[in-house]
Amino acid sequence: MTPPIAPEHFNDIVAAVADLAIVLDCSGKVQSVVVNPLNPTLGRLDHWKDRDIREFMAVDSLNKLERQLEAYRAGEKDVVETIEVNHYDNANWVFPIRYTLHRTGQEGIILMLGRDLRPIAKLQHRLVKAQLALEKDYDTHRDYETRYRVIMEAVRDALVLVEVATGRILDINTSAAQILGPDPDTLIGTAFTQEFGGRRGELLESLLSSAADDTAGAIPAETKRRHKKVMIDPTVFRAAGDKTLLCRIEATTNAGGVAAELGQSLAVLYRDGADAVVFTDASGTIRTCNERFLSLCDAGQIAVVKGKSLSDFLARGSVDLKVMLDNTARTGRMRVHATRLEGAHGAQLSVEISATHLPGTGGFGFVIRDTSRMDVVRDSVTAVPAGGPVTDEAMRSMMNLVGAAPLRDIVSAANDVIEKICIETAVEMADNNRVAVADMLGLSRQSLYVKLRKYGMLAKNDG
Repeated sequence: MTPPIAPEHFNDIVAAVADLAIVLDCSGKVQSVVVNPLNPTLGRLDHWKDRDIREFMAVDSLNKLERQLEAYRAGEKDVVETIEVNHYDNANWVFPIRYTLHRTGQEGIILMLGRDLRPIAKLQHRLVKAQLALEKDYDTHRDYETRYRVIMEAVRDALVLVEVATGRILDINTSAAQILGPDPDTLIGTAFTQEFGGRRGELLESLLSSAADDTAGAIPAETKRRHKKVMIDPTVFRAAGDKTLLCRIEATTNAGGVAAELGQSLAVLYRDGADAVVFTDASGTIRTCNERFLSLCDAGQIAVVKGKSLSDFLARGSVDLKVMLDNTARTGRMRVHATRLEGAHGAQLSVEISATHLPGTGGFGFVIRDTSRMDVVRDSVTAVPAGGPVTDEAMRSMMNLVGAAPLRDIVSAANDVIEKICIETAVEMADNNRVAVADMLGLSRQSLYVKLRKYGMLAKNDG
């Protein structure tokens, strides 16, 4: 038996079970409207009463409503039906509602109970945005993964990524797998220290200690499968909160071969190089030098210069040495310092000195280059005074510079010679017609007179 409900409580009950309740007849005319007070976003809809509900529905929703009303008018509806429609009111804003249609017991009167779908629509919109963002992040992740894989396989170094917490191999490239033995897929997930002989338990601790100490070197080890002696250079970093160890593995034989070859090449360069090389202690006292330095200083043997201060062989003495030592100690190196080197018998020559600080020995290394040839170039340029003639001797000196000085210096020094030859040729071709000479050379008459006077050609042309 259905319990009786007082009319004054009907609206409260309907409002409690729905966001919007509408009573309308089968023609679509609204008899009453009840809005849930807990959903104030729907606003006041009192103006819908006694008006056709179609006035407040979107065009795409009219067919849904018409089918339901037609069925109720024909008496075909005995079960509850659900429809989703879009409403708009006089403020011209749209909100979606899901209705269930119910008979009321009165002929031709229908009760529509609606739920506001806007929260669901917002949630769906956020879900779509999250899905798009997830797909974008996935594409970005796949892009970085591809780059990472290419770099791991392209580098020549043998690299292994080890998880510090477990000591297991996270990733390994082909170069490292060839040193350790199995293929990369077999090694991933295995304990890194088990691939080496000796005290395996202490190896991981040694690698972590070496990675934390910038001054520590690589850790020696021997592979278990192929018995290769290797050096492991570790680097520790943190990713996503977990510590990871990047180990660069290098076979000792290869490292020794490269080091030996490099040492041999440097020894030959030091012994037979064109530039002088000097090694000093922290105060500038000469420890050793090559034959080229002895030649520049006119010293017969190394005993003559060893133990002396480098300032003894510099024209400005301790001033030059202090400038070089201070700047090199502060920056680690000094590219060029121009000065003059003084030999054992007082002869001087122009030099350029580059210096490097050697932290391992606590001293300095100097490379000294003879630049006296540049003095020849400068002397050739200054051999033609401003306003004076260019002599045949000066032109011959320009030609003698070929092979003795860089091209740019020869061109700079020979500029006046070339200019004089061009002007003489133009004067001869124009039969001393200065207007024609100026046009031929693209000069004004005033500029032409200046150049004729500079090269001593004005008096000859006037005569």
